[in-house]
Amino acid sequence: MFQKMLLASTAVLLLSTSAIADEIQKTTQTPATLKANFRRIGLELSSTDVSHAKEYADSPVSELSADGQTVVKGVFDFALEYNQDNLRWNNSLFMEYAKTKLKPADGPSTENEDADKILLSSEYAHKLWQVYNLDLGPMLNAEYQTEFTKNNDAPRQQILRAKGGLMLFNGNIIKDLYIAGVGEYDMTYSQKVSKIAGEIGWRLEYDLRDGVKLSTNGYYRDYFSYSNYVGTDLKYDLNLKARMDVAVWGNCALGPYISYRQAKSREASVSGSNFQVGLSFSYNNLFDLL
Repeated sequence: MFQKMLLASTAVLLLSTSAIADEIQKTTQTPATLKANFRRIGLELSSTDVSHAKEYADSPVSELSADGQTVVKGVFDFALEYNQDNLRWNNSLFMEYAKTKLKPADGPSTENEDADKILLSSEYAHKLWQVYNLDLGPMLNAEYQTEFTKNNDAPRQQILRAKGGLMLFNGNIIKDLYIAGVGEYDMTYSQKVSKIAGEIGWRLEYDLRDGVKLSTNGYYRDYFSYSNYVGTDLKYDLNLKARMDVAVWGNCALGPYISYRQAKSREASVSGSNFQVGLSFSYNNLFDLL
């Protein structure tokens, strides 16, 4: 079913190519906006519950091999957002890192990464239709994902990723909602792997009242083709976050959040998961550059 939905969205993307060219010509006379969006710069204090960490000890995904403990994590989420009436082009940088060091009285000290991610992304979305005040059209996305340091005995993760599909965007609540085909070139190990997957992703925001905002973002990615066998490669990957931001001073906010990640590697008999409940302190701001 998922692959049929993916093929349908890809067909619409190909059929709309000529319409995109016509629309781009129309938008060349429309005043453009360019904004610097500091979506979130913050610290997160959380309690972490990790399932089946031993089975994922050699995985390059830090969340699946982490220890269940209290964690302090740093997060940086920034985007340059270019908009015209019928197109949107976002270039973003997302980084997060958390590392704990345990020094027991009767044993050697141990270090453990709980989160480690650098994601550079460029995304283009074009409006061809409008549905309930939401823009709808094809999207293209290019990403490079890596880490600050390698995880345990696993090498440092390095992945090139491209996506193409259909997206709802620019709504009051639905900022992004898409279905896309995904192509990956995984350079993590010496044996390079090309992969094909399908993905559903979202980013939603809702102003509960003045100074209080609810938000959630995440994706579900299902892999169905690999060029080579690497046991730690994932068969599927579910990643979701939800947060309440309460303004406390200027552009600074404080509030609870939850984070959940579940995935299954090709070699493991069980899925690994990481569930976090905590408190987030963050700064966000939006600047007009054009």
